[in-house]
Order: sequence, then C-alpha cells, then structure tokens
Amino acid sequence: MIDWNKLTENLERRGYQVRRFATAREAADYLDGQIDQTTVSMGGSMTIKELGLYDRLASHNWAVWHWEGGSLEEAAQTQVYLSSVNGLAETGELINIDGTGNRVASTVFGHRRVYFVVGSNKVAPDYDAALWRARNIASPKNAQRLGKKTPCAVKGDRCYDCQSPERICRALTVLWEKPQGIEHMEIVLVEQELGY
Repeated sequence: MIDWNKLTENLERRGYQVRRFATAREAADYLDGQIDQTTVSMGGSMTIKELGLYDRLASHNWAVWHWEGGSLEEAAQTQVYLSSVNGLAETGELINIDGTGNRVASTVFGHRRVYFVVGSNKVAPDYDAALWRARNIASPKNAQRLGKKTPCAVKGDRCYDCQSPERICRALTVLWEKPQGIEHMEIVLVEQELGY
C-alpha cells in the first residue's frame, strides 16, 4: 500500500514540486493547462503515450517527440521536457534506465522545466526495490515492446545483465535530489497504473 502523503513529503524535501491526481485524465488535463505556448519534448515513455499528451500539447505548443517525428537533437533544445520513471522509491529516489541516453540526459540537464509523470505501479518502498523494479520489470517489458533479441525480451521475467548488441539497458540515472540548473522539476503522481 502506497503512503502517498509520505511519498509527497519525501519528494518535496528533495526539492521537487509534487502534484497528485486520482486519474490519468486529471493528470493529462493538468499538464495540458501548465504547458502552453512554449517548446516541449517527450522521452520514449509509454506513460506519456497512454496519457495522449503529444496530440494535446502539439495543438498549442511546438512539440517534438521522436515517436511522432522530430529528431533527438531538436528534443534536447526545448524549454519543457516530459518523461516518466522506471522506478520511484517512496523514500524519494527517481530511477531511469536508458539505451540511447537521450531520455536520462534530458531529465538532468538542458531544459527549464521537467515533469515526471508516475503511475502507482512505478512506486516501490525503497531505493533497492525501485532499482530492482527498473531492471526486472520495466526493462524487460520495454525490450519486448521494441522487439529486441535479448534474454529479458525472450523470457520476459527478469534482467540477465546480458551483453547482447541489442541491449537497451546502457545508462542508469538516480536522482537523489532535484538537479541544480533546472528551474522547475515536478513529479505528477497518478493513483492508477501507467506504462511499464
């Protein structure tokens, strides 16, 4: 059972703004209202896709998402960046694993505002459990989705720390606190399961 109040307190203590919503629809409405008349890009995130944010934001912003066209270089130059996490510890650590590095890089540098949208399925009790979740739940599901020829994609059960040329787990970031230099970093918590 997630203690949403404790999670919020822990994240705020680490320098993040936090908003919490009961539904994905409420979170999408909130973000659509917050991000207006600016440049925005999104990481490769099933959570962001499930919220339908690209189409909504592209109607009144200059939006870039490599899944919908636009380059990673263009995405790196926007004012606002949207992503999710592979694991969020109730103690406040945010964990992401990436293959190319564009997503993890954009969450720590280069944008004025960063929003993480996090469904209840991504929350784990502590750092070790959040890291385990990122490696053994999120990464195999993403490898399967991408059709990779890796042991985790074939078996779908855990990370094998493989040396496959198609390995998608190549970079790991842990945000212990809000990075310096980013004006606004916000965690949007959703009390529903979203993404992997």
